[in-house]
Amino acid sequence: MVVKTSAIVIHSLRYSESDLIVSLFTKTSGLKSYLLKGILKSKRGKIRSSLFQPLTLLEIEANHRDKGNLERIREARILTPYSSLHTDLIKNSLVFFLSEILKNTIQEEEVNDELFNYLETTFLWLDANDNISNFHISFLIKLTQYLGFYPDISNIHLDVFNMQEGCFQNDTSNIYCMDGNVISLFKEFLGTTFEASMDIKMSRIARNEILGMLLVYFELHLHGFKKPKSLSVLNEIFS
Repeated sequence: MVVKTSAIVIHSLRYSESDLIVSLFTKTSGLKSYLLKGILKSKRGKIRSSLFQPLTLLEIEANHRDKGNLERIREARILTPYSSLHTDLIKNSLVFFLSEILKNTIQEEEVNDELFNYLETTFLWLDANDNISNFHISFLIKLTQYLGFYPDISNIHLDVFNMQEGCFQNDTSNIYCMDGNVISLFKEFLGTTFEASMDIKMSRIARNEILGMLLVYFELHLHGFKKPKSLSVLNEIFS
């Protein structure tokens, strides 16, 4: 079946000397993997390897056989060009971090319009804005809404956050409970808009603590989730 759809580049892997395997989160078919034969050596082909930088927004025409094998892309073009996402040092560091996160979280070939729209909107926002020091924190928190484990905020007035249960409570009941300043800041993110969260003031240590907590939260609620290798670079960038 020939499918025309918008898509977000999640990951690309060199395969042999001239081929690429790319993972795309498509609007119409969910996560799909494609084999791009000869793309690394072709100079005249319609599809260029530069199109498949992480988080690029594409429009593709592809053959989907839906048999669990690698699919084939017939045509590809930039859907919405970025102006700074792949050239700004800080934003590019975020790009690699976010692509690793998505590689570990989006696993199924299921259509998810709301998740696709969220990713598209936030990446365009990141490209267009400069006040982004809290972007990765807010992005991860709001991503849990689309993955099914957004924190239960019915008792947000309580002091302890139980990462295992995803709720607030009075007392510590397991090793995955946290309290103190990091939870006070965490509540600020839960109680504000994406844009307003960029103005939340915190130290480098606090920002790293919240990020570390969120990654543990993801590990607890997503089977097979691994902390991104780019985490140390990101922590240095926002130090």
